[in-house]
Amino acid sequence: MSNHLSNENSPYLLQHVDNPVEWYPWGEEALQKARREDKPIFLSIGYAACHWCHVMAHESFEDARTAAIMNEHFVNIKVDREERPDLDSIYMNAVVATTGQGGWPMSVFLTPDGKPFYGGTYFPPVRRYQMPAFSEILLSIAQLWREDRARLLKSGEELTQHLKKIDFLDQAVGELEVAKLDQAAITLTQTYDWKFGGWGKAPKFPQPMSLEYLLLRVTRGNTQSIDLVSHALHAMAKGGMYDVIGGGFARYSIDDKWLIPHFEKMLYDNALLASTYLHAYVVTGDPVFRLVCESTLEFILREMSHPQGGFFSSIDADSEGEEGKFYTWTPAEVQAVFSNPNDADFLIAAYQITEAGNFEGKNILQRALTDQQLADEFDLDVEEVPSKLKKLHKLLLNVRSQRERPGTDDKVLVFWNALALSSFAEAGRYLSNSEYTAVAKRNASFILDNLYQDDRLLRSWRDGDEGSRARYNAYLEDYASMILGLISLYQSDHDPRWYTESLRLADEMVTHFSDARTGFFDTRDDHEELLLRPKDTQDNATPSGNSLAAAALLQLHAYGDRPEWRILAENMIVANQELMSRYPTAFSQWLCAANFAVGPVYEVAIVGDPSETQTRALVNALWNEYRPRVVSGVSRYPAPPEAPALFRDRPLADGKATAYVCQNFVCKRPVNTDEEMLEQLEDKHNNL
Repeated sequence: MSNHLSNENSPYLLQHVDNPVEWYPWGEEALQKARREDKPIFLSIGYAACHWCHVMAHESFEDARTAAIMNEHFVNIKVDREERPDLDSIYMNAVVATTGQGGWPMSVFLTPDGKPFYGGTYFPPVRRYQMPAFSEILLSIAQLWREDRARLLKSGEELTQHLKKIDFLDQAVGELEVAKLDQAAITLTQTYDWKFGGWGKAPKFPQPMSLEYLLLRVTRGNTQSIDLVSHALHAMAKGGMYDVIGGGFARYSIDDKWLIPHFEKMLYDNALLASTYLHAYVVTGDPVFRLVCESTLEFILREMSHPQGGFFSSIDADSEGEEGKFYTWTPAEVQAVFSNPNDADFLIAAYQITEAGNFEGKNILQRALTDQQLADEFDLDVEEVPSKLKKLHKLLLNVRSQRERPGTDDKVLVFWNALALSSFAEAGRYLSNSEYTAVAKRNASFILDNLYQDDRLLRSWRDGDEGSRARYNAYLEDYASMILGLISLYQSDHDPRWYTESLRLADEMVTHFSDARTGFFDTRDDHEELLLRPKDTQDNATPSGNSLAAAALLQLHAYGDRPEWRILAENMIVANQELMSRYPTAFSQWLCAANFAVGPVYEVAIVGDPSETQTRALVNALWNEYRPRVVSGVSRYPAPPEAPALFRDRPLADGKATAYVCQNFVCKRPVNTDEEMLEQLEDKHNNL
């Protein structure tokens, strides 16, 4: 007999539909039940690809005895954190405030009116890991609720008041200080791990936004940062956390060496890292970076794409009940793939595949020998090694695809799709790849056609057994990322629809999410009433909604239609600049937005038929190198009414395709050749 989750859209919630726990989704039915029956709430928050969520489910939520305790003493609510980041944010802050750390599964106990009084993450079924058994916690809280409720209520009230005071984005004081950006770069350099790459100790996360910021420094002539970025990207590209066979990245490495991943693959990680490797390739010309970018985008297309154009959320870490089984190899398995034993020997040498293995008796593939070492050992020209490896990887991928696949969370989230939209749009532009641009167009159309309903953006879509449906109000991060994705697509595809849609979403964002003090709330002004209205500003594995909103407002301002938005964005950045300077890995997207705000920003209007050779030559020249402080558009003459203000009063010069290079809406002499346009952009390496 199923519980109350059977009508839900989330694959994570549906994983628990047959639990003996009487789960409810978050909603008025469950909250009224708690008030009516005078019971505390047990709130469990997780996501479909979460390994320890599965462990706790198998150990506790599928256990009849544990479920009986939960059902007798609590109203039990399951939440997919990816669908409801508002609830996840509120109650994660509560867990961190009381325990000093957070994570998933998140386990929080609430009063019937939603105030948290106790929480944690994973709890084992018996005492271990220096942790009490989950059933002991349940019984203890149930007893306190009966016998010493005042103590729990007091704790809930105090914690709630603490949560309401958390607001890292206060009113701006002063001006944007370039020295703060310099200090952030110094801190990133001083704290970098030059032995293994990255920042911090295990578990080690890839930090693509921090690398992006340092790449932005390189475009200003700060060549010192390129060594660090190259070191980090090469360290990850060797394999382990990066899937050298099928492309794409796992969420993080559980060791310092990027070898043993937490095998789940998230769309957002792969979208962000594909962009970072793309930008690094454009800056350095290193073919390894292009290979990783393209392999990651191809992975998304192959394994995380809905036929209609949306991208799925994640791929599980587990298959056949084992973490990582899908991705690991033994020497015998490798040898069975190749008809030529020399090919097997070559691959085994490249990755030092052994009988003992490097992960539970099997091998995670991470490069051990360089191209030159392989060439020397197998009597090859060093130039032959990459192509040979690519061919062997393809054969391994074909065999691996026949294994039982990990589960896929096939819901489509606007935020993560928008990150991927930006990646494909930029790859289409910088790599002159029309197929990537077509993917971006299809994805943007899918989101706008399926997740924009009744004059608002929605958060989540899934194609289920009873048809597809979109659910939940979109959050700030959905709006802001989608605005940026559409701007990026507009610069690649030149259809003014993408610009006008971005402007419409931005108008809605400013109207419905603004905080009268500074910045934006995470939820709309007509969102359901919660314990508090969350307002996250710190960048985590994904950029915060506020840092994305600042970047979006700055870019749209540069097109000339909303001049007042620059002040909004600058105030947000100034309010955060001290934190950005002191904790750059936690505010990296803010640093990227600040880099744009400092300028100089170039507005480039190319007027001409996009299909004509001369117009295409101007466009190709514009994107022949990384230009993160350029906003551009291409339009026939005369420009249509929906084109940006940037195109007003911009005629053809001499009847030919024409480029207008402008700063602060003051344009230089219109030019007809790419050489002249590039000369006008030559001061782009203006140091901070």
